[in-house]
Amino acid sequence: MTTISTRTVEYPADGLTMTGHLALPAGAGPRPAVLIGPEGMGLGDVERRRADALAELGYVALAFDLHGGRYLGDPGQMLARCLPLLADPDRMRDIGRAALQVLHAEPRTDPERTAAVGYGTGGAVALELGRDGADLRAIATLNALTTGRPGEAANIRCPVWAGVGSQDPIMAPAQREAFTAEMQAAGVDWRLTVYGGALHAFHHPPVDHPTVPGVGHHPRHAQRAWRDVLDLLTECLPVTQDPAHDPGEHTGPAH
Repeated sequence: MTTISTRTVEYPADGLTMTGHLALPAGAGPRPAVLIGPEGMGLGDVERRRADALAELGYVALAFDLHGGRYLGDPGQMLARCLPLLADPDRMRDIGRAALQVLHAEPRTDPERTAAVGYGTGGAVALELGRDGADLRAIATLNALTTGRPGEAANIRCPVWAGVGSQDPIMAPAQREAFTAEMQAAGVDWRLTVYGGALHAFHHPPVDHPTVPGVGHHPRHAQRAWRDVLDLLTECLPVTQDPAHDPGEHTGPAH
């Protein structure tokens, strides 16, 4: 088992002091890095565990914050914060760029090998980073088939993988079609996986607070979606061994 280290990082964005979770792999050399965006509720233990899991596989991982250190378990508060944010690409890009700067400032990060993985609102932020022309090797987004300003998807410089539940009422078929039409018209290398019978946020374990309608956990598809994310990273952002790396440690995602 590899040994990872974690720490909390604070940084400004969207007029707030954001509090992210940084996970570092064992070893000493530069490694590929992954930015992880949370669902609309904000950064919680689920995203922290995902960052830790990626660090165990050899990635530098930063789970970024959306709400200035708050977790919005009340649906009304979450929607009041997220709906204006989702309608404002510039604000989403500000949040994403600020987190990306923190990730790139970490000495263990290879800034030329970075991916963004986002869920819900965090997935929309990842897509806006791509539309803003960020130097990313891959973008993975779940439950966030958002469309951008006309023509800006042409700025995406990497493959895009998107996942959605077939029964997701928030990302309905019309939204899927608009998203895929935008990606196709822009010439993006894109893929869409539809998970049969799954609702919105199917990847997220059950929570002990109210949620918006249409949310539901699907354990099998949650595992499959995680494997799909790892497959994308293996393809586009493989972990390679550095000279100081212990030969007994993992050198790539194994699942």
